[in-house]
Amino acid sequence: CTLNSCEEFMKLFKSLLVAPATLGLLAPIAATANEVTINDFNPAEELAITNSRVDGLEARLNNFEAGSFSETTTASFGSTFYLGAVENGDSEATTFSYDFALDLSTSFTGEDSFDVALIGGNADSTTVDSYMGGDGTSDALVLDGVSYTFPLGSAMVIVGDGVGPDDMNTGACAYSAFTDLLSDCGTANVGGSGDSGFAVGYDFGNGFTMAGGAAGNTDADDNIDGLFTEEDASSFALEGAYTTDTFGISVAYTDDEDVSYWSLQGALTPDGFPSVSVGYETDDDDADSIFVGITFEEVGPGSVSLGMASVELAEDDNYQYELSYSYPLNDGMTITPGVFITETAGDDETGVVVTTSFSF
Repeated sequence: CTLNSCEEFMKLFKSLLVAPATLGLLAPIAATANEVTINDFNPAEELAITNSRVDGLEARLNNFEAGSFSETTTASFGSTFYLGAVENGDSEATTFSYDFALDLSTSFTGEDSFDVALIGGNADSTTVDSYMGGDGTSDALVLDGVSYTFPLGSAMVIVGDGVGPDDMNTGACAYSAFTDLLSDCGTANVGGSGDSGFAVGYDFGNGFTMAGGAAGNTDADDNIDGLFTEEDASSFALEGAYTTDTFGISVAYTDDEDVSYWSLQGALTPDGFPSVSVGYETDDDDADSIFVGITFEEVGPGSVSLGMASVELAEDDNYQYELSYSYPLNDGMTITPGVFITETAGDDETGVVVTTSFSF
């Protein structure tokens, strides 16, 4: 070989000799690096750290959930569908409407109750609604009342918005009304129109109770005019009642916007017989109204109610009659078909309505 070719060959030979030695030196270093990485990763330790972090997150979540609602806070829901028509009414069309209610309640001492009521629906826009008395809020959910009930000595007190002066009344009406007019045994003016105030009730024992209260009235925009001042016309009410398992009677006095009313309710509820309820009301001008109602329990799966009442507190002799049958379809659903006839100055109005009530 030439001199240049021999030199090139010797360089290649030296490289081949050096390569194994170099690899031998790098191998321990790589092994050490791999050993450090594997030894640094401890599965048990890493799992323990992860579990600790998860437990901490769950604890914070549980604390948040526990603090969101008191253990004494409850919620109840209800809705009623109204399907029917009224002959000779403002409209004879068959209509459907509904209302909805949400009630929240909690207690701070076990003897008190803080309550919030929300309502919604469209049951104030049809001829049927004018008879059935449903809630209408233009399909919007609105606050209907906020109240607080608590013991004061031996009495119970309720105060707040949406509270009427008769909210602690016992009453003595056993009738299961179908239309709004016949509810509360036809004594519609008990308590007046005030709806933001207080009421106090006291139970003397042995069936005797007394209640009373006062509330401010609201204007057309639902603003409170005032309470206990010369600028407003507050409502005041007082009731005395005696009730037992088979008999009850109550007398109530109401002063509402300077008009006074006397109201009387009575009920007989003997075991094994239909309950009979009566009502009477009169005002300062000697206009009056009467009510009579009978409820037959356990007629098939439901009950039958038959009643009549004066159309309004006046001197005329127009009455409204109703007949209904109410039966529970299940624990949370009750269906009530009914018919009513209302005497008017013109043609009598006849309504046929089916209500479906849900509670959950």
